[in-house]
Amino acid sequence: MEVSKRRWLSRVVIVAVAFAAGIGGFVARAQAQQPIQIGVGVAQTGALAGGGRAALLALRMWVEDVNARGGLLGRKVELIAYDDQSNPATTPGIYAKLLDIDKVDLIIAPYGTVPTAPIMPLVKQRNLLLMGNFSFQVNHTLQHDMYFNNAPWNDAASWSDGFFKLGQAAGGKTVAFLAADQEFAQNLADGAKEIAKRLGLKTVYEQSYPPATVDFSSMIRAIRAAKPDIVFVMSYPNDSVAIVRAVNEIGVGDSVKLFGGGMVGLQFASIMESLGSKLNGIVNYHTYVPEKTLEFPGVKDFLSRYGKRAIEAKVDPLGYYLPPFSYAIGQMLEQAITATKSLDHKVLAEYLRKSEMKTIVGPIRYGKDGEWATPRVVMIQFRGVVDKNIEQFHQAGKQVILDPAQFKTGEMVEPFEKARK
Repeated sequence: MEVSKRRWLSRVVIVAVAFAAGIGGFVARAQAQQPIQIGVGVAQTGALAGGGRAALLALRMWVEDVNARGGLLGRKVELIAYDDQSNPATTPGIYAKLLDIDKVDLIIAPYGTVPTAPIMPLVKQRNLLLMGNFSFQVNHTLQHDMYFNNAPWNDAASWSDGFFKLGQAAGGKTVAFLAADQEFAQNLADGAKEIAKRLGLKTVYEQSYPPATVDFSSMIRAIRAAKPDIVFVMSYPNDSVAIVRAVNEIGVGDSVKLFGGGMVGLQFASIMESLGSKLNGIVNYHTYVPEKTLEFPGVKDFLSRYGKRAIEAKVDPLGYYLPPFSYAIGQMLEQAITATKSLDHKVLAEYLRKSEMKTIVGPIRYGKDGEWATPRVVMIQFRGVVDKNIEQFHQAGKQVILDPAQFKTGEMVEPFEKARK
């Protein structure tokens, strides 16, 4: 009787163990099939929406592409995106929700410096990997070793050094500064002033203007009266449009050899089409233009596919400024996850720090602060632009690369008044 009882109990235990193993296997399989969730807060409305929506489209294209290849670690990838409304006050709450309620596996920063800065303390406190999204020096003070920016600059010099080298090569000895009175613009302007001082350029005019400024005529007249050789402008999209229109109405005088530098917005299709021939002669920073020296593997195919999707989504149809670099965020995450077979933030960060990443915007290596070890901000000059023709910007020769030397596709036309014609 006791033997039979023991046999019966043994069979019960065996069945229970088998059942538990089956349940465990089922749970493991179920977990393996859960999507890898990546969270982002990005401007879909408000002042930054033009860039934010284009960047978001590019990220969604990467998600579609990686899922078509079978996903990552045998799991599909899912993007969870919330609208930060171009308001930095919303971003801490959005990322707390992504992390604590949605329980996302990875996060990507908002588009831009001002919306990203408020989440940096949270990211460092929780020791999280953060892929930056076209911000500027948000990690300069915090020194979080798990932050990696997608933008092709590192410090202020990487934005404006090439501009001043061009001005000096043209014989420039004096400079005027015009900058928006906001942190991002002022940081860049301060860096530009240091470069100008180092080069021995004399400042003959310096003006910061309130962000709500719409009339720049008095400032352009003051610049003209100061007779500088070089005019460096650090402006936001709406400001940039108003400044270009004022320059075309008033002129800056025959002394100016070089005008532009840090004008945000002149990279966006709607603004380029709106300003048309008024852009001619301006030398300005850019991240990508359709010149042969920037034809990295995969970028033309991406832009071709993006252009078709952009029309449907009613976002920037050219997509030169942000979208290729947003897609590159996905590519870098994909490479790090695939190589390490991990979603551990520390493991991924270590891989990103030590490896050269292959992307459609070229190879990327990271240095201090999680910025590019070798920056690649190009200075371009608008040439031969006509009015009301967006298609012209698909052609080479409309945005000629002047600097850096290894990407150069033409010589600068100066002085500025001559280049405008």
